Parts: sequence; C-alpha cells; structure tokens
Amino acid sequence: MKPTLLILAAGMGSRFGGLKQVEPVGPNGEAIIDYSIFDAIRAGFGKVVFVIRENFAEAFKEKFDKKLKGKIEVEYVYQELDMLPEGFSLPVGREKPWGTSHAILVAKDVIHEPFCALNADDFYGHNAYNVMAKFLISSENETEYSMVGYNLKDTLSEFGHVSRGVCNVDENQNLKKIVETIKILKRENDIISVEEDGSETLLTGKESVSMNIWGFKLSVFETLESKFKAFLKTEINKTKSEMYIPSVVFEMIDEKKATVKVLEANSPWFGVTYKEDKPFVVEKIKSLIVKGDYPEKLF
Repeated sequence: MKPTLLILAAGMGSRFGGLKQVEPVGPNGEAIIDYSIFDAIRAGFGKVVFVIRENFAEAFKEKFDKKLKGKIEVEYVYQELDMLPEGFSLPVGREKPWGTSHAILVAKDVIHEPFCALNADDFYGHNAYNVMAKFLISSENETEYSMVGYNLKDTLSEFGHVSRGVCNVDENQNLKKIVETIKILKRENDIISVEEDGSETLLTGKESVSMNIWGFKLSVFETLESKFKAFLKTEINKTKSEMYIPSVVFEMIDEKKATVKVLEANSPWFGVTYKEDKPFVVEKIKSLIVKGDYPEKLF
C-alpha cells in the first residue's frame, strides 16, 4: 500500500504576512508545496491530502487540481475553529487555530494508510521523502512512528531568530525527547541559543532538530481524539492555547504507546519564515535545478 502525504496548509503565516503556502519561488511560479508534492510522487507516495481553510479552498483547488490530475490522488479537508468533538462548542473570541494535532485529526476520515505529515511552507529535500516512504512501507508495527532529523546549522534564517526542537535519541535512533529551544540565531560565525532569562548557550550546529516532518500509522488518530478532548477540557477558554503534535508524540513515548525512529535525510531544508527569506529560497531552488535535482518545470 502506498503511503499518503498530509500537507498542513491551514495557517496564514503571521510572521511572513500572507498566504505563504502558495508564494511563488520556482522559475515557473512554483510554490514550495509544489516541490513537496513532486518529491512525494517520485518517492512512491500514492495520495496527497491538503489540510486547508474553507475560505481559500476555491483558490487552492484551482492551483492544484488540474496540474495534479493523473499524477497523484488528491483530497482536501478543512480545519475550522468550530470542528470540535461532541459536547464542546467554540468559545466567543477564539481566533487562533487549535494547533497541528487538530490539523492532523481533521484528516482521519480520508486517510486509510500510513502517512507523512508536514508543513506546507517548508522545503524538506527529496531524500527526506525517500527515507520516509521507505520507512512507512517497510515498518509493520502499528505503534512505530518516525520523524526526519536535520542538522541545526542547515535550518537557520539569516533574517531573524528561529525556534527549533533539538532531538535526543537512544542507541537505536529512537527519539527520547525534543528540547524546544525558542530563540536560536546566527551571530557572525557562531550559533547561539538565547534563554528566557537572557543567558546564552553556544551550539555546534550539528544538533539534530525536528522540522515537523512526521511518519504516522493509523493508530495515531485514536490517541489524537482522546488527547484533544482532554486538552479542550482544560484549555478551551484560553484564547491562544494550541495542541502541538510534538507534545502528543512525547506523551505517547512516555506512556509506552509509541516509539519514534529518527531518520536522517541528509537533505537541504529551507523555509520562508520571514519575507526576507524569499530571495534566498528562490536562489536555492535555482541552484538545485542547475544541479539536476529538479526539472525547470515540475508539472
């Protein structure tokens, strides 16, 4: 059974300022998301599921339906604030989405096979899809999940600080924990982590970090449902509270409900966090086309 690619594209990109999921970065107007789908198809994925907001669904479908027809099966699901379990209702004044766990959960009715969930606006590199597809096809344990790790130095922005999850693994390359590091920046030749109290830690740049590319089995949906209900019981009236997928994964590891294999992609990662990042991304993609990694026109 071919795995599915689940693309989380409902966020509007507050720091970037606009719908960065479809911001053109390729020579023929391709967005980062186009490169993700292209890489997924050649890695052996059989379906792509987009998690989007209904208010931009028409424009989104117009961009993707025609060019993907006959190349990969396509599904759309909507992540809306009022999509809550029975017994819960949307509190007045809530504007922020419920988080990446909720985004994955809304896709449960259209995914029937092992799947990879990732961000729409991150360029993960073709080898990330290769190692993920290989894992999802070969792993038979329903509670064995995975993630792709990247070298910290390859994930920084020249234009501001970033937040990264630094991974600790055991001798079997299974994830033990992720240390959420909120403010990491480049300063001349150094990579610095700035703590909340203002203190600084020098990092090597070789630390393995999570860029939110996860491999899941169908067993994750049952856990997400129960944990989302528990989250809502205590957090529903906190206007900015979100349920992030790494938190759920770590609860599952602690509860011995899952293991997570950290896969090394050795691929370039880049993303459009700030508007100023875009020219850098455009140049990176140009260089990969020159290198022969991608055709000039994807679809």
